[in-house]
Parts: sequence; structure tokens; C-alpha cells
Amino acid sequence: MIINCIIIEDEPLALKKIKEFVTRVDYLNLLASFCNAIEALVYLKNNSVDLIFLDIRMKRLSGIQLLESLQNRPKIIITSAYDEYALKGYELDVTDYLLKPFTFARFIKSVEKIYSQLAESKSIINNNYIFIKTEYRIEKIELNDILYIQGMKDYLQIITLNKKIMTLQTFKNLMDLLPERDFQRVHNSFIIALSKIKSIERNRIRIGDELIPISDGYKNKFYELLEDRKIYYKTGH
Repeated sequence: MIINCIIIEDEPLALKKIKEFVTRVDYLNLLASFCNAIEALVYLKNNSVDLIFLDIRMKRLSGIQLLESLQNRPKIIITSAYDEYALKGYELDVTDYLLKPFTFARFIKSVEKIYSQLAESKSIINNNYIFIKTEYRIEKIELNDILYIQGMKDYLQIITLNKKIMTLQTFKNLMDLLPERDFQRVHNSFIIALSKIKSIERNRIRIGDELIPISDGYKNKFYELLEDRKIYYKTGH
């Protein structure tokens, strides 16, 4: 399994050190590095990553502010010379907090934790069902029962044939569990089951009685997928 990552770090020496550590781990693939959080935020709007190595104290936009602005957070490892942000980091569900200066041994311990978490999330899927944590239980959901998934502020609502299930999973984590051939994200707030589509008209998908919008950011990929699957639709969509 390959973990795609980026580094956000405004100290050149620290950035160089983290890059060196990343290259020493076979399963880490460094996609990009940034010396400020604003450039990274622009990148994240258009690109999916599994892991961010994130500094906290940066000019213009801090690491904490960047985290708070992300709707769908990947795994986060904070790298900071200041320990006073640890509590806030964990409130934002970061996986680990590396206090500078840190050794390669401490670095590898942190990324091994990420690897285990991602491997576990991928292993709980099979061809027919997934397990989702909801409230105080873990619930089994048959994939064929899912109609669509809708973002509801801090929660996701999974709409099935028989019920609605609320979970604190992120869109990214849920997409990692769902087979891409059967489920597609079509909007910042929606994932749909392709097999449950009744019709598509004027960039809206009808599933059951619900009309789900297709946003510009996902439109091209969605229609390309339909063409690849030999599903045809009216021109002028």
C-alpha cells in the first residue's frame, strides 16, 4: 500500500529533514511540499492526499487554521517545536504530534501508525458490505442497500433502502471504503450509488425521490465515468 503525502513546513532545514525521512520509507510517496499553508490549501482543493506533515506556526495562515478550514481531512502528523498546540491538535483528530527535533526512529513510529490505520480501514471492506462506526456501535451496512451519502455539517448521513445512519467519518475515509466502480462523489456534500440512479438531467441526479446536484468540480469525472461504462445521456447536460 502506498501512502500519498505532502509536507507543509516554513523552516527550510526542517523541510529538508522531513523530505529526507520520507524518501527513506518505501511506502511514502511525496506528492508536493509547501512553505506556507495558503499554497497548500489551494493544492488540497484539487488534489487528494492520504497524509499531511504539518507545521503549526506559519505566517498568514497557521497549521491549526488550515486544519479547521479543511472539510475532509486526511491523516495528519503535526511537526512542531512547540508542545502547547498538542491538545488543540488532538481535538482536531490528528494522528500524531512530532515535537522538533525528532529522530528518524520517532518519525517511523508515527508513519507506521498511519500505515496500520489505513490498512485496517481498507481491510474491513469486502464485495458486499462495510462496517461503519455510528454513535456507540459499529454497524454493518450492505453496499447494495446504499442509495447516497450526504454531508451534514460535522456528520455524514448514509441513506439506505431502509434507514438513515449518521457517522463522524469523513468523505475521504468513506470513499476509501467504498468500491470506486459502484460509488462516486458528485458534489462536496454527496456521494451517490451509481446503480441507484434513475435519471440525470440538467446536472441533477434523481435517486428515489431525491434530486442530487452535480457540482462543477466533479462534473467532468462523473460524465467521463458514465461514458466509460457505456451509459449514455442527453447532450446539453
